[in-house]
Amino acid sequence: MKTRLTELLGIEYPIIQGGMAWISEAILAGAVSQAGGAGVIATGGRDIAWVREEIRKVKAMTDKPFGVNIALLWKNKEEIIDVVCEEGVSFVTLGAGNPVPYIEKLHKAGIKVLPVIPNVKLAKRVEENGADAIIIEGMEAGGHIGTLTTMALMTQVIPAVKIPVVVAGGIVDGRGLAAALIMGGEGIQMGTRFLASKECQAHPNFKKRLLEAVDTDSVVTGYSRGHGVRGLKNEFTEKYLALERAGAPQEELDRLATGTNRLAAVEGDVVNGFVQAGQSLTPLTEILPVKGIIEATIREARELLLNAPKLVR
Repeated sequence: MKTRLTELLGIEYPIIQGGMAWISEAILAGAVSQAGGAGVIATGGRDIAWVREEIRKVKAMTDKPFGVNIALLWKNKEEIIDVVCEEGVSFVTLGAGNPVPYIEKLHKAGIKVLPVIPNVKLAKRVEENGADAIIIEGMEAGGHIGTLTTMALMTQVIPAVKIPVVVAGGIVDGRGLAAALIMGGEGIQMGTRFLASKECQAHPNFKKRLLEAVDTDSVVTGYSRGHGVRGLKNEFTEKYLALERAGAPQEELDRLATGTNRLAAVEGDVVNGFVQAGQSLTPLTEILPVKGIIEATIREARELLLNAPKLVR
C-alpha cells in the first residue's frame, strides 16, 4: 500500500505507532518497523542515557526506518533533541509545545519532522516552516488531548495544507485506515491498538484492563482546566474528577496525578494508576503480535477500499 507517507518515510505500510510515555520503547518500536510500519520510541519522562540506549537497541533489531517522539513540555527536550541528532533516526514526532524552533536543526541532521497538530492554524504554520508531514490527533486519542475530534480535524485540516497528513485518535483497525485515506489522509497513527500487542512491555494488569474495557469506560481528567488527559475510569479518575468538579487547586490535582501513568503502565496498579488509552476500546479483544495487528489492519482496509466503488455505481 503506497501513499505519500510510505514514500516519505520509506516504509511498507502507512501506519505509525504512537509515542506513548513509559510504554513505547525499543522492543515495541522495533517490532512495528520490522513489520512494515513506523515504530516510535517515546521519550516523555526519560533521561538522555535511556533515549540513546533505546535508539541503539532498535538499530540492532532492524534496519527499517523508525522514529522518536519528543514531548516539548519536558525540561530536557533540548538534550533529547541533541541525542536524536547525534544518533540519527528517520523521523521525529513533536507534540505538547511549539515545534517550529526545532525543525531546522532536525533537518540539518537529516531527520524528517512530523509535528502533532491540534488545529488548522498550527498546521499551516508548521507547513510554512518546513514540516515534512503533520499528524492530526483527535480528542478520541489516549493521553493528552485537544478539543477537536478526529473527524473535525480531517474535515478542516486536510484541505488546508499540501504536505502529507497522518490521522490519529480513536483508530484501531482497517476501517479507521480506510476512512482516513478516503478523507484525504496519507496514513494513520495508532497507539492504543499496539498496547494490546505481545511486544508491548506494559504490565499484564494494564493489558488485562484494556481487554476488559467497554465503550463507556473512557474518561477525561483535567478537561475543565484546559489540559485534558484521556484514560480508563477507575478509583484514581473518580477521585481526580470529584476534586476537579469541586474546584480544587491545580496544585492539588497535579500532586494527585503525578506518577500515575507509570504506576499503571509499569507497576501494574490499574486502580490507583492512570490507564491511558483512547476511546475505541471494544475491538481490543486479544493480545496479538505486532505483525498480526498490522497485517490485519492493512487487509481490512484494502477490502473496504476495493469495495468502496460499488457504493457509487
